[in-house]
Amino acid sequence: MELIYFLIVLLLVQFLTSTLHTKVVIPKLHKELVIARGIAIALFLVSFTGNELFSRWIWHIYITGFFAYIYQKEEFVESRSMLFSVAPIVGIGILWNLFSLLFPSTFEEYDGFYGTFKFIGLAWVVAIWFQNRKQIKQLESERKLRMAEEENYRLAQVRKVELETLVAERTKEITMQKEELELTLENLHTTQAQLVQSEKMASLGELTAGIAHEIQNPLNFVNNFAEVNTELIQELKEEQQREQPDLDLIEEIFRDLADNMTKMVHHGKRADSIVKGMLQHSRLGAGERELRDINALADEYMRLAYHGLRAKNKSFNAALEKNFDREELVCLITPQDFGRVFLNIFNNAFYAIMERKKREGESYYPSVWLSTFQADGQVEIRIKDNGLGIPAAVKDKIFEPFFTTKPSGEGTGLGLSLSYDIVTNGHHGTLEVESKSGSFTEFIIKIPQNTHK
Repeated sequence: MELIYFLIVLLLVQFLTSTLHTKVVIPKLHKELVIARGIAIALFLVSFTGNELFSRWIWHIYITGFFAYIYQKEEFVESRSMLFSVAPIVGIGILWNLFSLLFPSTFEEYDGFYGTFKFIGLAWVVAIWFQNRKQIKQLESERKLRMAEEENYRLAQVRKVELETLVAERTKEITMQKEELELTLENLHTTQAQLVQSEKMASLGELTAGIAHEIQNPLNFVNNFAEVNTELIQELKEEQQREQPDLDLIEEIFRDLADNMTKMVHHGKRADSIVKGMLQHSRLGAGERELRDINALADEYMRLAYHGLRAKNKSFNAALEKNFDREELVCLITPQDFGRVFLNIFNNAFYAIMERKKREGESYYPSVWLSTFQADGQVEIRIKDNGLGIPAAVKDKIFEPFFTTKPSGEGTGLGLSLSYDIVTNGHHGTLEVESKSGSFTEFIIKIPQNTHK
């Protein structure tokens, strides 16, 4: 019986230390279990030298105390089933020894049953042991799964902190950029509105040289006619101071003055319209729709973009080909918005042919074509150049915000994106592109021909 008790103690200590990892998780209890195992080893060795009955009761007391120790520890609550598995065989041993002390004569008659009881107890221990092993494996599997989930959760938390830090840093950078941009462009409330206005101001800069060229002609006319009128007025004064003024000459001078004033008014209005167009182009927000001649508007922005480029590069020349379906093609549009569309596309066209000219030299003659058509209630505008073309790999991206094929510092990547938005959302039309790398690019604009305000 002492051997069985000894093995039970060793089994329980090994089971508890291995399944609960007491050496790492609960060092204090691990030390106590090691001491309990040492006591068991000592008792087992002593049992070979002392009185058998005394030794057996010492083991009864020790095993009972050991069970009580394990049962009252909260850390071993999940292992109490192991106590229940070995309790019957311990109980049988204690009861049988009590029976042998209290009823020695009767004990001898039933002494043969003790082996049977011990066998049943051992069978119970084996059955419970296998059941516990199955539960332990299941618990170990659940523990590993839980540890994996905890590790995943920990990694997710770490990643979350990293992302939050990254977002905070990026947010700080964006905030700083926004503040810097707001210093340049006041009265903007969002970063998107600031970027849109930045593109408008950039395109306005492209217009400056072309507008200077266009406005110079009417101003020259006004100045010339003003000088002529000054001379005519002086001549009129001299004629009136004569004793006998020539009335026919005076009448002729008045007619010339009137004609010159009419021409001055005409050219003054022309200069005024150019300035108003520039102001409209720079205005924030969408303007009101007006009935405008698409041909005249496209032609004007084609010349403005061309002269703007020539102001930067005097040696640059290109053929400007125009083919209008009819003399006037009136449509209800927002002029300043559509002007931005034309300016963005023409600027890209002139940039493409200028870059190809740099590569191919005199063997290449740059050209830009502008054509308009009207059919089935739609206006179609085509702007084509024989420049570098657009690589097929990036053609689908050219209308995306911030995408540009130009070198860094030469384009914001917003021009075609804004143009696409103006045509599709602002005028319920379509903006498409056809291109062949190294050969040509053609933008096709289609909008409904609405002529009613």
